[in-house]
Amino acid sequence: MAPRLQLEKAAWRWAETVRPEEVSQEHIETAYRIWLEPCIRGVCRRNCKGNPNCLVGIGEHIWLGEIDENSFHNIDDPNCERRKKNSFVGLTNLGATCYVNTFLQVWFLNLELRQALYLCPSTCNDYMMGDGIQEEKDYEPQTICEHLQYLFALLQNSNRRYIDPSGFVKALGLDTGQQQDAQEFSKLFMSLLEDTLSKQKNPDVRNIVQQQFCGEYAYVTVCNQCGRESKLLSKFYELELNIQGHKQLTDCISEFLKEEKLEGDNRYFCENCQSKQNATRKIRLLSLPCTLNLQLMRFVFDRQTGHKKKLNTYIGFSEILDMEPYVEHKGGSYVYELSAVLIHRGVSAYSGHYIAHVKDPQSGEWYKFNDEDIEKMEGKKLQLGIEEDLEPSKSQTRKPKCGKGTHCSRNAYMLVYRLQTQEKPTTAVQVPAFLQELVDRDNSKFEEWCIEMAEMRKQSVDKGKAKHEEVKELYQRLPAGAEPYEFVSLEWLQKWLDESTPTKPIDNHACLCSHDKLHPDKISIMKRISEYAADIFYSRYGGGPRLTVKALCKECVVERCRVLRLKSQLNEDYKTVNNLLKATVKGDGFWVGKSSLRSWRQLALEQLDEQDGDVDQSNGKMNGNTLNKDESKEERKEEEEELNFNEDILCPHGELCISENERRLVSKEAWSKLQQYFPKAPEFPSYRECCSQCKILEREGEENEALHKMIANEQKTSLPNLFQDKNRPCLSNWPEETDVLYIVSQFFVEEWRKFVRKPTRCSPVSSVGNSALLCPHGGLMFTFASMTKEDSKLIALIWPSEWQMIQKLFVVDHVIKITRTEVGDANPSETQYISEPKLCPECREGLLCQQQRDLREYTQATIYVHKVVDNKKVMKDSAPELNVSSSETEEDKEEAKPDGEKDPDFNQSNGGTKRQKITHQNYIAYQKQVIRRSMRHRKVRGEKALLVSANQTLKELKIQIMHAFSVAPFDQNLSIDGKILSDDCATLGTLGVIPESVILLKADEPIADYAAMDDVMQGKDRLVRGICCLTCQNEGELHRVTLLLLTSRKVLHDDRGVSYSIYIRSTDQGKDTDKN
Repeated sequence: MAPRLQLEKAAWRWAETVRPEEVSQEHIETAYRIWLEPCIRGVCRRNCKGNPNCLVGIGEHIWLGEIDENSFHNIDDPNCERRKKNSFVGLTNLGATCYVNTFLQVWFLNLELRQALYLCPSTCNDYMMGDGIQEEKDYEPQTICEHLQYLFALLQNSNRRYIDPSGFVKALGLDTGQQQDAQEFSKLFMSLLEDTLSKQKNPDVRNIVQQQFCGEYAYVTVCNQCGRESKLLSKFYELELNIQGHKQLTDCISEFLKEEKLEGDNRYFCENCQSKQNATRKIRLLSLPCTLNLQLMRFVFDRQTGHKKKLNTYIGFSEILDMEPYVEHKGGSYVYELSAVLIHRGVSAYSGHYIAHVKDPQSGEWYKFNDEDIEKMEGKKLQLGIEEDLEPSKSQTRKPKCGKGTHCSRNAYMLVYRLQTQEKPTTAVQVPAFLQELVDRDNSKFEEWCIEMAEMRKQSVDKGKAKHEEVKELYQRLPAGAEPYEFVSLEWLQKWLDESTPTKPIDNHACLCSHDKLHPDKISIMKRISEYAADIFYSRYGGGPRLTVKALCKECVVERCRVLRLKSQLNEDYKTVNNLLKATVKGDGFWVGKSSLRSWRQLALEQLDEQDGDVDQSNGKMNGNTLNKDESKEERKEEEEELNFNEDILCPHGELCISENERRLVSKEAWSKLQQYFPKAPEFPSYRECCSQCKILEREGEENEALHKMIANEQKTSLPNLFQDKNRPCLSNWPEETDVLYIVSQFFVEEWRKFVRKPTRCSPVSSVGNSALLCPHGGLMFTFASMTKEDSKLIALIWPSEWQMIQKLFVVDHVIKITRTEVGDANPSETQYISEPKLCPECREGLLCQQQRDLREYTQATIYVHKVVDNKKVMKDSAPELNVSSSETEEDKEEAKPDGEKDPDFNQSNGGTKRQKITHQNYIAYQKQVIRRSMRHRKVRGEKALLVSANQTLKELKIQIMHAFSVAPFDQNLSIDGKILSDDCATLGTLGVIPESVILLKADEPIADYAAMDDVMQGKDRLVRGICCLTCQNEGELHRVTLLLLTSRKVLHDDRGVSYSIYIRSTDQGKDTDKN
């Protein structure tokens, strides 16, 4: 079929030879394209929108032929959600809780821990009623132990493929959308669980955490002189092993236990020798737990970036680990076998995915736990190769070869070993009766859900089959041919054939014209169907109005014919009008705007193309290119603001304008041609008088301009020095020739000068307006000292002779003057300056307080941060493009302005300020700009500007500084005006940081060798080996602070940058000391 535009032209080609009054029914049917040939399936590839008889490509292809039943629904088989035989149950990932799921699976497969938790007493008895469970409400665990009990029972006997741990996660107060540190979570939860179970009476329950996970080691320091040993015992639940620089797990353990020499400045104070001596220090393993957790420290702090990073180092480990060489007391059984490997997939320490490989203690088979998905490994072997291959890495390090019984991983962050000597479990852990009843109830709900889903699938299939039969029956009867027909929108037919959306009633209102018939321009989005099919559609789906053969609109066709004919003869009429305009007008004519004459052809084209624009918009909607509502509103508003033909000579009163330069007289013949295209244009015969009101206003305007010029000239002549800003008095250097000076507002002077310069454009100033300088009580708002300095830009000093002239020329609301008097008999006598009216102390104090409050309450204000070294401001070497040219301090660079010097920025802002109401509040608002202008800081090279708010904390500012200067928050020493900023929780407003402030940053020198830094963080160089764990529970939320006991650092931070003040018991050079 021909393109849509060709079909459009063919449908209206007859209008070139047929006049509007000669339009017949045949022309109407041609315009509506009634008799176009229908398209044939297979020949026409897509629907022809210009042909209402084309019913191909509207979505019928999916219904014609055989259809698979599964295509009638989008409901998965509920049996896919059923637990497979001899498999474990997965856990739902709630967003970023995969790290929680991995630990839950590891703890669940610890049979001793699971059995102990089942023995915990539960409040479930309050939930029980009689011999059963209350049916009207769900069971909600109250404690962490109850949550674990219920979760483990579901993991053991649920029929579901996976369960939802949201109750457990919510009870811990974890953010499901933010990934936490998995290793920290393990320590936190174990500490919380041990504290909870310690209150149980049953010893098997109370001591389960210590029996399973707790070991003991000692920090031993030996004096080289006398051999005295100093021991500090400590319990551990996991060993944190540094992996940097190592390839095997055994190397990491050896480094953890390696002996450290204390020599030189780091010598040990021996109490036996009573002096500092060389010594050695190391860790001795005294006892090991049944379950040995080895934390591989993959996530370390990168001091250069201020963030944690992941070490993608390959570490080899064996399935059998003999710990006897590392234990102080030999002879016991210390052979461990691998039971779990926890994996972090991802290159970043702040994102990625956690999975776990766990060995079933009963069958000895390995399983991979990946949230909802559980995969059994083949051959009872641990397989990590697939996980390593899937993980991209920046470094192309080749994976080392692993022998039998050994494995290598660059993503493993925790290894779990169990004593090999323990007896293999012979019987499964039994779920208590009350928990089993809860599990059975959940299983019953799951079975009901499966039945409901299966029924919904069946209903969808039945509904789809019925729709299939309906489409096959009706689609063959859709073409109208020569029989009676109706029109239905293409959009509705497509939705009827779309199985994904329910069919709505037919709505043809959008296709109607102003005569409530089918608009001829909408035929491209309509389809002509048989009356038989239309009857079935309306009987089944309803809607309307029905568009039969009577809906063809003759009025619209006739109007369109007239428009098309006008468009075709527009070029000829344009030439005719141009020739008529060249001739001299004889007799009466008509006034036409010159602007309208220049653009009348374009205006006529736009007016005739309006209907074509409507067609384009309707087609655009069908093509999915619907215009934005806001854009269409703006376009309509712009069109309304544009002047129509001959409206450019309309005055504001709707009459003929008085300016003859904007209009031209044209002949009657020219006007008749123009009126064919613009029948609604305003008509002004040559004998029409101009607007009488405009004449009066013009005459008054001329008189006012003359009056303003006369007033401006008189005032300029009367006050020449004030106008030219010459010979002005100054308070700081009082003139000897007078004892009285008068005061007016600078705003009044600036407005008056504007008027005198341009009297025809500006309104005359009638009043002095000194109320703006007074408070509501009538007192002066300025002191004599302030008027000589910061407030001098708000006032103008007037000589007495000038004041007499001002009183004659202007209305003076309040007289303000300063009088100089001599007091006392001494020589020289003391000079006093008295103001009338006097100063109002209360309002003056309120104004100053308001100014200070404004400086403390700001948002998105600019401050400047300058890095200093040796008390001199310099830029970082890493940013040479911003280096300063001098080491001169900021105080030396700031130059105070002389008194009375004008700030051009302030004058410019005040120049456009409108006169304000005389109130105290408005005066304060008027003062705000002055304060901020006078304190504007000129940024020098080397400073960095930051946007801050008054309610922002110092900690948040430090994070901004870290991104700007690459200095970690705990290495920042900030000060302002000599005051140290140290309270991280305080807001900038309370710390005295105001807009345009300059904050000095002095950074602690970082360690140049980052490898050495990692060694320090892991256990070398004056590090007291060990970790002190601080755990607290706040409204159900867990926080943990891992404290590295460095003798060189006293300030302790958690992973979020929060500082803590605690007492740490440590050994330093032989003395047991308490540090705050």
